[in-house]
Amino acid sequence: MPSPIAAASVLTSPSRPDRIEDPVIARTQRVRTALGLVAMAWLLLAYPLREGREDFVLGKLEELLIGCCIVVVAGVVGVSLFIVSARAPLGRMYAGRIGGPLSALGAVPLGAGVVWLTVAALGGDIVSTADVGPHDFTFGLFGHTVGTLISGLVIALLFIAAGLACAAVLVAAVCFTLAAAVTGLNSCFRTGDVHELLPALLSPLLVWSLFGLQLFDDADVAAPPLVIYAFSLGGPLSVSALSLWEVRRLRTRYGMTLRSVLGR
Repeated sequence: MPSPIAAASVLTSPSRPDRIEDPVIARTQRVRTALGLVAMAWLLLAYPLREGREDFVLGKLEELLIGCCIVVVAGVVGVSLFIVSARAPLGRMYAGRIGGPLSALGAVPLGAGVVWLTVAALGGDIVSTADVGPHDFTFGLFGHTVGTLISGLVIALLFIAAGLACAAVLVAAVCFTLAAAVTGLNSCFRTGDVHELLPALLSPLLVWSLFGLQLFDDADVAAPPLVIYAFSLGGPLSVSALSLWEVRRLRTRYGMTLRSVLGR
């Protein structure tokens, strides 16, 4: 079976065989994603958290789910407008390529949902030993007391085995979700499978949508306001600038313009 990171990469990496791949653009996208992760790590290490680690992790998981919903909506709207705006037969051709972006957009919510489910199971929110109660699975073969003790031991072993399985699934789901989020953001959720120009057009829409989400939330670290504002605006502004550069490079080197890809 593939590792969770490999599975996430398969679901979120562009795979259209005839897609034009510019190595400079691909390298720039990887550098952009790496710098964003380094900046996030520096902010978390340089300043204390406003809340406990557990609350921080749970809050980030909630933000991830909400952010995924925003990204899914923004991505679906953007790709749909692109397909509808294209003249025949280009519109039908682009519509036939949306399987890749749909799988990439669904990978992160799927992984986050499995994480939430396994955390709830490990916390006893789904089922616990108190919900099972004492039972005699031996049907009185060894007497009620001994049968209840044996049944209780079997139930305890089953709960231990289920807990270990849930822990393994949790680790795999966390690795899958993080890898899917990083790879998906780097590839703009495989929208390049529809057309090479789409990632550059949609990336600013996605990052500014996530920026709008952050405006309604308090900062995670006790940093000065200037640092928080610079960090919050740095990502959207840098992504927008790089997207403009990508659009220009695709136009000058490969002749791709919005008018030509829409058949207008």
